[in-house]
Amino acid sequence: MSLKASTRRRALSLAVLAALAAAGPAFADEMTVIMRNSHPYAVEVELYSQDRDHVWPGNGEVYYLDDGEAQSMPIACLGGETICYGAWVSGDPGTYWGVGPDDTDGCERCCYVCDDGVTEEIELVE
Repeated sequence: MSLKASTRRRALSLAVLAALAAAGPAFADEMTVIMRNSHPYAVEVELYSQDRDHVWPGNGEVYYLDDGEAQSMPIACLGGETICYGAWVSGDPGTYWGVGPDDTDGCERCCYVCDDGVTEEIELVE
Protein backbone atom coordinates (compact mmCIF):
# COMPACT_ATOMS: atom_id res chain seq x y z
CA MET A 1 0.00 0.00 0.00
CA SER A 2 1.33 3.43 -0.84
CA LEU A 3 1.98 6.13 1.72
CA LYS A 4 -0.78 8.26 0.14
CA ALA A 5 -3.37 5.44 0.45
CA SER A 6 -2.28 4.74 4.02
CA THR A 7 -2.69 8.41 4.95
CA ARG A 8 -6.14 8.52 3.36
CA ARG A 9 -7.23 5.35 5.20
CA ARG A 10 -5.99 6.76 8.53
CA ALA A 11 -7.83 10.06 7.91
CA LEU A 12 -11.03 8.18 7.10
CA SER A 13 -10.71 6.06 10.26
CA LEU A 14 -10.23 9.17 12.38
CA ALA A 15 -13.26 10.81 10.76
CA VAL A 16 -15.43 7.76 11.52
CA LEU A 17 -14.25 7.67 15.15
CA ALA A 18 -14.93 11.40 15.54
CA ALA A 19 -18.46 10.97 14.14
CA LEU A 20 -19.17 8.11 16.54
CA ALA A 21 -17.90 10.12 19.50
CA ALA A 22 -20.06 13.11 18.51
CA ALA A 23 -23.17 10.91 18.30
CA GLY A 24 -23.26 10.66 22.11
CA PRO A 25 -24.31 7.73 24.28
CA ALA A 26 -25.66 5.33 21.67
CA PHE A 27 -24.68 2.17 23.50
CA ALA A 28 -27.01 0.56 26.02
CA ASP A 29 -26.03 0.26 29.66
CA GLU A 30 -27.84 -1.72 32.28
CA MET A 31 -29.32 -0.55 35.53
CA THR A 32 -31.16 -2.51 38.19
CA VAL A 33 -33.92 -0.90 40.20
CA ILE A 34 -34.65 -2.69 43.47
CA MET A 35 -38.04 -2.07 45.04
CA ARG A 36 -39.79 -3.41 48.14
CA ASN A 37 -43.53 -3.13 48.65
CA SER A 38 -44.12 -2.51 52.35
CA HIS A 39 -47.65 -1.27 51.69
CA PRO A 40 -50.51 -3.62 52.71
CA TYR A 41 -51.80 -3.83 49.13
CA ALA A 42 -50.23 -4.95 45.86
CA VAL A 43 -48.61 -2.24 43.76
CA GLU A 44 -47.84 -1.75 40.09
CA VAL A 45 -44.63 -0.07 38.91
CA GLU A 46 -43.34 1.47 35.71
CA LEU A 47 -39.97 3.10 35.04
CA TYR A 48 -39.90 6.20 32.85
CA SER A 49 -37.07 7.76 30.89
CA GLN A 50 -36.93 11.52 31.33
CA ASP A 51 -34.72 11.91 28.25
CA ARG A 52 -36.73 10.04 25.62
CA ASP A 53 -40.14 8.48 25.12
CA HIS A 54 -39.52 5.11 26.76
CA VAL A 55 -41.18 3.10 29.55
CA TRP A 56 -40.16 -0.15 31.24
CA PRO A 57 -41.42 -2.86 31.12
CA GLY A 58 -43.40 -1.36 28.21
CA ASN A 59 -46.08 -2.74 25.89
CA GLY A 60 -48.84 -1.90 28.36
CA GLU A 61 -47.32 -4.16 31.05
CA VAL A 62 -46.28 -3.24 34.60
CA TYR A 63 -44.05 -4.71 37.26
CA TYR A 64 -46.34 -6.21 39.93
CA LEU A 65 -45.33 -6.47 43.57
CA ASP A 66 -47.50 -8.20 46.16
CA ASP A 67 -47.54 -6.76 49.67
CA GLY A 68 -44.22 -7.55 51.35
CA GLU A 69 -42.55 -8.54 48.06
CA ALA A 70 -39.19 -7.19 46.87
CA GLN A 71 -38.21 -7.27 43.22
CA SER A 72 -35.16 -6.46 41.13
CA MET A 73 -35.95 -4.81 37.82
CA PRO A 74 -32.98 -4.90 35.43
CA ILE A 75 -33.36 -2.59 32.45
CA ALA A 76 -31.30 -1.68 29.39
CA CYS A 77 -30.95 2.10 29.23
CA LEU A 78 -28.70 4.73 27.71
CA GLY A 79 -25.66 5.79 29.73
CA GLY A 80 -26.45 9.06 31.52
CA GLU A 81 -30.19 8.75 30.95
CA THR A 82 -32.44 9.80 33.85
CA ILE A 83 -34.92 7.10 34.92
CA CYS A 84 -37.78 7.81 37.36
CA TYR A 85 -40.13 5.32 38.95
CA GLY A 86 -43.88 5.55 39.25
CA ALA A 87 -45.69 3.12 41.55
CA TRP A 88 -49.33 2.94 42.58
CA VAL A 89 -51.69 0.69 44.48
CA SER A 90 -53.04 -1.87 42.05
CA GLY A 91 -56.54 -0.74 41.09
CA ASP A 92 -56.08 2.67 42.80
CA PRO A 93 -53.92 4.99 40.69
CA GLY A 94 -54.76 7.85 43.10
CA THR A 95 -52.49 6.29 45.74
CA TYR A 96 -49.01 6.48 44.30
CA TRP A 97 -45.29 7.05 44.83
CA GLY A 98 -42.67 8.70 42.67
CA VAL A 99 -43.92 10.25 39.44
CA GLY A 100 -47.13 8.21 39.67
CA PRO A 101 -48.91 6.40 36.87
CA ASP A 102 -48.03 7.63 33.38
CA ASP A 103 -45.19 9.86 34.69
CA THR A 104 -47.66 12.65 35.51
CA ASP A 105 -46.22 14.05 38.74
CA GLY A 106 -42.83 15.44 39.70
CA CYS A 107 -40.78 14.19 42.59
CA GLU A 108 -37.49 15.00 44.31
CA ARG A 109 -36.00 11.61 45.09
CA CYS A 110 -37.48 9.12 42.65
CA CYS A 111 -35.02 9.42 39.77
CA TYR A 112 -31.70 7.73 39.03
CA VAL A 113 -29.04 8.03 36.36
CA CYS A 114 -28.38 5.00 34.16
CA ASP A 115 -24.74 4.14 34.80
CA ASP A 116 -24.39 0.34 34.93
CA GLY A 117 -25.37 0.33 38.58
CA VAL A 118 -27.93 -0.78 41.10
CA THR A 119 -30.24 1.55 43.00
CA GLU A 120 -30.55 1.34 46.75
CA GLU A 121 -33.67 -0.55 47.79
CA ILE A 122 -36.66 1.71 47.24
CA GLU A 123 -39.25 1.01 49.92
CA LEU A 124 -42.89 1.80 49.25
CA VAL A 125 -44.69 2.41 52.56
CA GLU A 126 -48.10 3.76 53.56
